[in-house]
Amino acid sequence: MKNAPIVEMGNYNYYVFPITDGVPMLQPDIIKEIVSEAMGRMDLDVDRIVTVESMGIPLATALSAETGIPFTTVRKRSYGLKGEVMVTQRTGYSESTLYINGLQPGMKVAIIDDIVSTGGTLIALIDALNNMNVEIVDTLMVVDKGRGRQRVMETTGIDVKCLVRVDEKGGPGEKELVLRAIPKD
Repeated sequence: MKNAPIVEMGNYNYYVFPITDGVPMLQPDIIKEIVSEAMGRMDLDVDRIVTVESMGIPLATALSAETGIPFTTVRKRSYGLKGEVMVTQRTGYSESTLYINGLQPGMKVAIIDDIVSTGGTLIALIDALNNMNVEIVDTLMVVDKGRGRQRVMETTGIDVKCLVRVDEKGGPGEKELVLRAIPKD
């Protein structure tokens, strides 16, 4: 991760990591390590694991296979199914609509995803799940970037667990990423 390319998208710096982008490739040993950490940090007494398309899918798949808990992917397209919930999300570089299917009031869920940076996606998801009367038991993002984690916690009251914190140092053309593992609580 320390040598990840930084791609500028307007006023937003996008870090290209295998965990968050699948580029150049996501190694199985990294997925296994993330799942092991997630299982040691998360309350997984839940009915469902929830993730957002697309880079949360390999994480949720592996966590589901390891725990036997089914998972639901919040998708970027509508299927028009009965009970589908539309969620508008705004990130640091785009605005889009997400769609939730298959969750029922009273269900308990754990959210896992690759990164929280601005917090826009996670806040929108948490608000939608709360409106659906779905109980969020735990939340884990692999990478904490920017103020998104703080913003999510301040806005929703949900504690967001993360495995790694990434920050930039240096000026234009000389930027370098600084990584810090986040210890268990």
